Amino acid sequence: MTKRLPTTDRSLPIALIRAREGVMAPIRDMLTETGITEQQWRVLRVLAEHGRMDAKTLAERASLLFPSLTRIASTLRDKGFITQTRDDKDRRRQFIEITTAGQKIIDDRQAQSLEIVTDLKKTLGADNYETLLDLLSMLDPIKQD
Repeated sequence: MTKRLPTTDRSLPIALIRAREGVMAPIRDMLTETGITEQQWRVLRVLAEHGRMDAKTLAERASLLFPSLTRIASTLRDKGFITQTRDDKDRRRQFIEITTAGQKIIDDRQAQSLEIVTDLKKTLGADNYETLLDLLSMLDPIKQD
């Protein structure tokens, strides 16, 4: 007898995609007026939280492929939201840092971002929200290394 696949209503990959869309919709709305993309927002958020870092680490923390980060960083640099500098010892290594203008993008949306988180916590319940984050972190390949 052949085992059947779970129904699409009980498929983890499909459920994660649907949940992502539900979570990202209000973030996309928030970003509409900024002229930056979700990926650019992630880069700025990581830099705002962790400060200057090398491009490889930034790509990992922002959940981006390195080639995508290269393109995104170029755009953010051109907009004046980040700076890029080369390592003095290893010219192949690049450091990226958020600028005052980039930090302003984050700061100006802090209240709206917190409201989005508050709404998610209301929907899930605060304990379920934290549990969901804990469960998802178990699937994070970076945290499994």
